[in-house]
Amino acid sequence: MTTTHRSHRPGPLTTLAYLFLLLSQNTAALLLTPIILATAVLTLLWIGLPFVILTATLLRALADAQRRTLGHLLPHGPVPSAYRPIPPGSINRRATAHLTDPATWKDILWLTAGVANLLLIAIPPALLLHGTYQIAHTITNPHKPLYGLYTPHTTTETLLPLLTGALLTALALYTAPKALHLYLTFNQLLLAPNEKARLTARVAHLATSRANTIDTQAAEIRRIERDLHDGAQARLVALGMNLGMAEQIIDQDPTTARDMLTEARETTRQALTELRDLVRGIHPPVLVERGLHGAVHALALTHPLTTTVDVDLPGRPADPVESAAYFAIVELLTNTAKHANATHAWIRINHGRHRLVITITDNGTGGAAATPGSGLTGIKRRLDAFDGTMNITSPPGGPTIVTLEIPCALSSPKTLPSSETD
Repeated sequence: MTTTHRSHRPGPLTTLAYLFLLLSQNTAALLLTPIILATAVLTLLWIGLPFVILTATLLRALADAQRRTLGHLLPHGPVPSAYRPIPPGSINRRATAHLTDPATWKDILWLTAGVANLLLIAIPPALLLHGTYQIAHTITNPHKPLYGLYTPHTTTETLLPLLTGALLTALALYTAPKALHLYLTFNQLLLAPNEKARLTARVAHLATSRANTIDTQAAEIRRIERDLHDGAQARLVALGMNLGMAEQIIDQDPTTARDMLTEARETTRQALTELRDLVRGIHPPVLVERGLHGAVHALALTHPLTTTVDVDLPGRPADPVESAAYFAIVELLTNTAKHANATHAWIRINHGRHRLVITITDNGTGGAAATPGSGLTGIKRRLDAFDGTMNITSPPGGPTIVTLEIPCALSSPKTLPSSETD
């Protein structure tokens, strides 16, 4: 098997561009350092715990931005993070979670190396700036003092900054890759988690997702119990009462008994409809019979929002994955119809790199966010049970693009859908 690796050898100009980006990130880290020091002092006085949460969140965001930038330059992609989940609850509990996380202290170690990082990556850009400045100054103002210190008087003295500027520029292009390589090696060592930290974070994530899955399942069982009690069960009780009364009066008042039997038949029909709806809400028959492909196309036919479906699946995921993906799509389309003021939605489903990838786009007003208690948060918890992810891009004014990824393998298709639906 032949594996193709993308090139991670950027040219000199691209390297300089990345150096400027890294320079800005390290400058931000340097500005964050006194805030963290102040937070440490306030924590000793027991009044800095809220600031611990704030500064730790800022530090994580900055370190993750650095990891993503390094990922564009390293041959194996982004540098992973291994933060432990932050539990909900009191300020003390969340602050303690930040302070006891080894990944937080690795970020602080990276932060303390900010001065060394700045010196390392500032040299090539500084050489380039001085070189281009000297060339531009000689071309545009050849007889004016350079830096206010060097005043040329002869032609040779006038052209000398051109030579030094060219040398500085060439030196910048020569040292940039070497400085970047040294920077990548050093910062990967600081920011990449060790195997123990990675496994610890993984176990913590799985424990959290397991707890969320148990809570979700318990809530689903309570919903089914409530629907049965308030719906079909109540109708069946009324049906029994009507049949009992009809049995008592059928000889004395056949007409009234006939009316009561007619009402009982209608109650039976309604109870059967509610039971079918309940079963469909647990696991739709069309999903069992035709798989995700057919179920999503059937959903598009009946949904009030005009929906275009494009499915490219050579097989079927496992039943639990299929069910989670289907109900996530249902929830997203429902949210779009209710809140987005959209007129059209597009669903794209495919499978690659052992992951089921679902992209749902709409032309609504945007602004979607996974706030606590929202349907989007419920979808995220549903996917956590399968180690899946949800990414939302929803700028004000739209469009909204939600991408779901669920690790899974595909089996042979159980059924072949007969047609596709737009």
